[in-house]
Amino acid sequence: MQADTITLAVDTANTGSTTSTAFSRYAEELNKTTYIGASHVPNSTVDTLVFGRSLPTKNGTFLGTGKSQAKFTRTMSVAASDGTTLKVPLIIDVNFSVPVGTTSAELVKLRQTAIALLDNDTIMNLLNVTLAV
Repeated sequence: MQADTITLAVDTANTGSTTSTAFSRYAEELNKTTYIGASHVPNSTVDTLVFGRSLPTKNGTFLGTGKSQAKFTRTMSVAASDGTTLKVPLIIDVNFSVPVGTTSAELVKLRQTAIALLDNDTIMNLLNVTLAV
């Protein structure tokens, strides 16, 4: 089980300067835990981190694949086509599929590769702002 509070060192401007961002355990379901951030207001403003999992299922000699997820959702205000402001969700969903038997070192190497991609502003802006693939 994860801790009751998840504290992340977040570099909000990607300049090398971090601030602590805390998420507190809010709700638990089977195979899923929801944490809320400081700006979360029920029925109004979403600021959540959700952890989820699916346990591996053996298939023949293959021991299966464990699946896990970390999903951030935050309410954003954006301009509508009629000039009004809309509240809409901004979501980043990170999914893992880890075959049983994968070493921790192999997982760390691939995870660090993903972190390097996510931390590359040029690639991420092209992908997420202009939808260039």
